[in-house]
Amino acid sequence: MAIKSISFRLEENLLKKLHYIADYEGRSANSQVMVLIRDAIDDFEGKHGAIELEEKKNND
Repeated sequence: MAIKSISFRLEENLLKKLHYIADYEGRSANSQVMVLIRDAIDDFEGKHGAIELEEKKNND
């Protein structure tokens, strides 16, 4: 699986709190965001069923 990057804007206080939680959990901020995204997807799929993705033949 290819690793892709994304950038987004975040209020300073939210970023500071994210770093606080990540430090508490022994993770980097990036790893903490990955945990939060995975948890959100698991929650969504638990409520709505699995998200089926079509495989693209190009590398997008």
